[in-house]
Amino acid sequence: MIRLALLVAALGVLAACSQTGSSAAWYEQGDANYDALKAAHDACAAKGGTYQMKPGGDPTHLGDYQCVGAKAK
Repeated sequence: MIRLALLVAALGVLAACSQTGSSAAWYEQGDANYDALKAAHDACAAKGGTYQMKPGGDPTHLGDYQCVGAKAK
């Protein structure tokens, strides 16, 4: 019975840890590989902007880049 209680408690702790409630931008956007950066750069350039890394950004995370100076169409 004690083993079952410990097992249930451990599963409860693991379930609570897995649900943080927030997600990092790079998980949503993906990895900043060549193809993804090229596509994002081309889309930004088509709007008249330049595609740059955000200040303090990680160069491996696509969500850490932004299109600067683009005109809304």
